[in-house]
Order: sequence, then structure tokens, then C-alpha cells
Amino acid sequence: MTLESNPCPCNSGQDYDNCCGVFITGQGVAETAEQLMRSRYTAYVKEEIKYLKETLWPRYQSDFNEIGTLLRAKDSRWLGLEILDTGRGLKGDKEGYVLFVARSVFDGVANEQREKSLFRKKSGRWYYVKALSE
Repeated sequence: MTLESNPCPCNSGQDYDNCCGVFITGQGVAETAEQLMRSRYTAYVKEEIKYLKETLWPRYQSDFNEIGTLLRAKDSRWLGLEILDTGRGLKGDKEGYVLFVARSVFDGVANEQREKSLFRKKSGRWYYVKALSE
């Protein structure tokens, strides 16, 4: 009997259950901004919209468009995530950024979303705050 491989969509090279799956299922909390970024990308791939809302900075959660986000996630073919740079965002930090490129196909058109995202920690948890200008 062989175990099937279940690579994590975040391109970490790890198995989903030992990578982003730990955070998305609530078995653990992201310790760095990069881990949260990777798990949020994976949540889009896996259509885990509740997780996307929960990891959004609390002030913005009430305006989160769950239906629009679900439709975007469902209607996309996710091609991969590449982390280009990080700044702070480590275990002992309160704030950090992740510069990334997320690739997908939506409505037959290839998309490359390049974003420098701001993350903040509150009560021991990392949250996505907003996109920063590069």
C-alpha cells in the first residue's frame, strides 16, 4: 500500500496536511507573515473562503465579499505562487510584508497578480491587512 502525495498548492514542496492544511483546518496558527500568505493562497485554491475572511484584518472582515471571493476562487485555475521577497514578519515581529506573484487562469485569460502585502499580528495571530505600493 502506498500513500498518495498531496503537494501543498503554495509550492513549498511539502505535503498539504503538513503545510497550509495545518492552518486552514485550525490545527495550528501561522507563525510568520509568509506562512499566512502561503496559506491564504492555498485557501483560494481549495475554496476555503471562511479562512480567507478569518485571516483578514478584523476591521475589514465585515466588508469581505464572501460570494464574490468564492466565485473568483471557483472560476480560476490556479497555477502557482512565488514568494519574491519578505520583510520582517517573523515570529517575534508585529508587522511585515510579503512580495509575491500568484498565477492563475480566469475566464480563459492568464493572470499574474504581483503584490506586496502588509501583514500585522494581533493577539498572537497574523492577519492580511492590505496591498502596499511597491
